[in-house]
Amino acid sequence: MLRGTPLVFAHRGASADAPENTMAAFRMAVEQGADGLELDIHMSRDGHLVVIHDDTLQRTTRLRGLVVQRTAAELARADASKRFPAYKGEPVPMLEEVLELARDAGLKINIELKSGKTPYPCMEEEAVKQVRRYGLEAQAIFSSFEHERLVKLKALAPDIETAVLFNRRMAEPSAYACSLGAGSLHPYYRLVTPEMVASAHQLGLAVRPYTVDGPRTARRLARMGVDAIITNVPAIMRGILTSPPSKR
Repeated sequence: MLRGTPLVFAHRGASADAPENTMAAFRMAVEQGADGLELDIHMSRDGHLVVIHDDTLQRTTRLRGLVVQRTAAELARADASKRFPAYKGEPVPMLEEVLELARDAGLKINIELKSGKTPYPCMEEEAVKQVRRYGLEAQAIFSSFEHERLVKLKALAPDIETAVLFNRRMAEPSAYACSLGAGSLHPYYRLVTPEMVASAHQLGLAVRPYTVDGPRTARRLARMGVDAIITNVPAIMRGILTSPPSKR
């Protein structure tokens, strides 16, 4: 592996090969050599942290309605294999399950906090509590597009890294991240420039763009010096980043 090769974070697990945000996808990511897992959390009706991207159930499961309208027990029985029939019966996991996997596999874990139609009370407190329960303070990264939540998370847990997610151009993203106490930038990959990466590194910030699946883009970002790439195809991305580019 070349010096400075970016780490590979599996976006919702190995989500090109298994149902996104399921234990099947996360286990597959581990098998495929991912360095980190990326996931999204919402809250159940009874206050459990649920690993799912949308605040509604119908895109990825055979249920309908809002995640927050269901209990954790109901969600654990939900079939999340809607787009992957071979995984019929694969349930919606709780955050604890993925934290246990990350701990046992020694992986980093990027937890993106989402919002629902109604506010999730104490989501930040519960997320911090669970990360601490599994001893993952040094491996966890909290990210969100709602940057005020990063300030709250940093106040709750100064020792756990936070990351600024953004999908629009910002004048000075690195300075902004520092003003929030964040330790990294998670930009949409098209926004990344060599200047952004250099500025971030000068201020001690990591840069982990999302979501990158193509070889040309991955190699371009690697040349810029990004610290990790968030991808749906961890096995393929590992191969792209560790092999020399074609001379064709």
